[in-house]
Amino acid sequence: MDAAEFRKRGKEMVDYIADYLEKIDKRQVFPDVEPGYLRPLIPDCAPQDPESFEDVFKDIEKIIMPGVTHWHSPYFFAYFPAASSFPALLADMLCGGIGCVGFSWAASPACTELETVMLDWLGKMINLPEEFLAGKDGQGGGVIQGSASEATLISLLAARTKTIRRVQSEKPELTEADIMGRLVAYTSDQAHSSVERAALIGGVKIKNVPSDETFSVCGSALKKVLDEDKASGLIPFFFCATLGTTPCCSFDKLLELGPICKKENIWMHIDAAYAGSAFICPEFRHLLNGVEFADSFNFNPHKWLLVNFDCSAMWVKKRSDLTGAFKLEPLYLQHHHQESGLVTDYRHWQIPLGRRFRSLKLWFVLRMYGVTGLQDHIRKHVRLSHQFEHLVLQDERFEICAEVVLGLVCFRLKGSNELNKALLKSINEAKKIHLVPCHLREKFVLRFAICSRTVESAHIKFAWQHISQLATDLLKAWEQNHHQQ
Repeated sequence: MDAAEFRKRGKEMVDYIADYLEKIDKRQVFPDVEPGYLRPLIPDCAPQDPESFEDVFKDIEKIIMPGVTHWHSPYFFAYFPAASSFPALLADMLCGGIGCVGFSWAASPACTELETVMLDWLGKMINLPEEFLAGKDGQGGGVIQGSASEATLISLLAARTKTIRRVQSEKPELTEADIMGRLVAYTSDQAHSSVERAALIGGVKIKNVPSDETFSVCGSALKKVLDEDKASGLIPFFFCATLGTTPCCSFDKLLELGPICKKENIWMHIDAAYAGSAFICPEFRHLLNGVEFADSFNFNPHKWLLVNFDCSAMWVKKRSDLTGAFKLEPLYLQHHHQESGLVTDYRHWQIPLGRRFRSLKLWFVLRMYGVTGLQDHIRKHVRLSHQFEHLVLQDERFEICAEVVLGLVCFRLKGSNELNKALLKSINEAKKIHLVPCHLREKFVLRFAICSRTVESAHIKFAWQHISQLATDLLKAWEQNHHQQ
């Protein structure tokens, strides 16, 4: 394909994507395929001779689309939102076109410098304390990671290195292995499984701190676990607080937890993957109070800020904590500006060496929506979640299972877990809308997350009528079964 054909085909692809997104509500939200559907549809081996673009293009609808779950459909209410917008897609095209691998400043100065400035912009939008910003001569700064899971792992590994060095300076007789065996990380029993996975990869013990009746971790619960562990000779070194947990969007009590972590020399990382985007609205910023105690903080613009995957924003108070843990300088990666003090080499801040020019997406979206446009998007989603909550509360057969703060509603039929499993099964088998469940204590609960950029009040009403009708049918069938028994 030469540049002339690329121009032609590129326009066709843009039209195809625009049509896909404009008419996505006409597609069934969840596919009708069985595992292994794709292999019989394509040859066993790559073609020896080139095929035409037309051949490839016509296979998109034939082979790919039948197996796609349409995350951007206004009938998709599962997981959490996956952000998307036309400015972000255009920026992604430019990122692919420039195609740099921005591991250092010299590898592409604009790739590095735009990222530093965009993370400062974003930090100011959520009113992050000054220490987290790079500014002209700050000690902190932001970096784009691939996901919140990566940000948690990076902060845990940095905390591990920092603690080992500190303990060795206090007790030189201890080997690194001695210390490693005694390190313990902590997180909420409601935290995402990626926190436990980070500890698994980092080779350290992790303990769940029990959450309270609002599914939040409070200071006294953390203190109790820390006191027990210190008494048995363990070394607490890392706590991951969650703002907006995956099961029910609960918020750990930072103002109680922060001072404890500070006093005990424990690195506090805050995972606000979903909820963090909402902090650009002044009415939700109080949920971030206590961030001043954190060592690192992360949220995903690729969830709720109209920047498509992947773009996970992470800030640290002391960037030397990251570079101190991950820095290696082989000659082939060195450049003559690296000691200037004005230069950031992001390869020292992350797991992979290479990185895409992801800050372009932030730059396009922040400029073309503006802070007010993004606030409007968040507020609309929150309004729609309260609309759904209101509909649920009007039906006495149902209950709300956790406070609705942002764009997630946890609800269920009053009754057994089996009944609610059957309801979810009938919802997802009908494939008119898509939901996923969670466990809150012993209860099997349905999660209704406001996800799509294009979702409107009418889609919420439709979803509720559909759920309500399926519940009526289900309850009738269960009653008949009960009578027959």
